[in-house]
Amino acid sequence: MPFTPFHFGPGALIHALAPRRVSFLGFAAANVLIDVEPLYFMLAGEAHVHRFFHTYLGALLVALATWGLFLSARALAGTLRLPNGLGWQFLSSGAVLLGALLGTASHIVLDSVMHSDMLPLAPWNEGNALFAWMSIDALHELCLGAAGLGLLLVFWRRAGRRQAAGAPPAVGVSEEGDAPANACPPPGAGREGERERT
Repeated sequence: MPFTPFHFGPGALIHALAPRRVSFLGFAAANVLIDVEPLYFMLAGEAHVHRFFHTYLGALLVALATWGLFLSARALAGTLRLPNGLGWQFLSSGAVLLGALLGTASHIVLDSVMHSDMLPLAPWNEGNALFAWMSIDALHELCLGAAGLGLLLVFWRRAGRRQAAGAPPAVGVSEEGDAPANACPPPGAGREGERERT
């Protein structure tokens, strides 16, 4: 790793900057799934714990697997009556895919800096030019700083929306810059709105 939750920090910032396009849940789920590999080899007593799925090629497959699991779960949600915690069933499939891709790619970058057994470009290259590029403490601080900045952006955006909701409606561009503030919502807008909140 860094310990898996540290990887969530960059995801929080990316999601805060592009909440409609990048799913934080997709980002986080892919980071958890990819770290099943080192956990397995640690429990098996192996010294080399970052293997195929901690290469960029393997990470791509993990991202696609995360996306596939999401699509499968959503398709079965009605039949199995799965709970809709955090509104995951309303997420855009594209946002989940992009979140998973960014999650696994950033995971490989961060782990390449921290772990000497990382071979991120395998099987084409057996080197790791990023190893020890910065200290572990600095790496953790970077992840925590990204998380803090992401949370600040989310709170700032929500505060702005609450303030705008208390003001009289006015013709003009909405906060998101994509439609007049008093425009009628398109069909299915309620469902889209649920997607944007996570």
